[in-house]
Amino acid sequence: MRKATIAAAFVLICGLAAFAQDGYKAEVFGGYQFTRVNPGDGLSGVNFNGWNASVTGNVKSWLGVTADFSGGYKSVSGASAHVHNFLFGPTLSYNKLDHFKPFVHTLVGVSHASGAIDTVGSASDNAFAMALGGGVDAGITRHIALRLVQADYLMTRFQSTNQNNARISTGVVFRF
Repeated sequence: MRKATIAAAFVLICGLAAFAQDGYKAEVFGGYQFTRVNPGDGLSGVNFNGWNASVTGNVKSWLGVTADFSGGYKSVSGASAHVHNFLFGPTLSYNKLDHFKPFVHTLVGVSHASGAIDTVGSASDNAFAMALGGGVDAGITRHIALRLVQADYLMTRFQSTNQNNARISTGVVFRF
């Protein structure tokens, strides 16, 4: 009986260790973003600073579904502009490295741009948006990582014109 109890405990402990290797069920990211917005139609690009946040639910250890939200802001001489993105899609990750987790994603959704000039008024518009990119997370503890970099090609389609933008983010990832 004693041998059977020890064998059952050993199998249970090994099973728990295998379950722990399965990966995280969810990850929450928050941090800073820099976006280079290229309006198109011959206008020069503009730099925006802001925030980026995402939630990823992992279906498999290598496949997740991501909801990504971001906001970028620019103010110059009484004029201000804001761009917010609401994007969703799959994320593929490689979890076989000790402390680093590279990932790629394809996200689609909506971009909302608004602007105001003190003497003229304000305007806003919604458009299709798509982000193709990826990044690398570096583990600090079991449940906390630093997103060293997330780089995205961010395409928006305001006024029937494609805007080819670049977005770079960094911050903290909490894993559950």
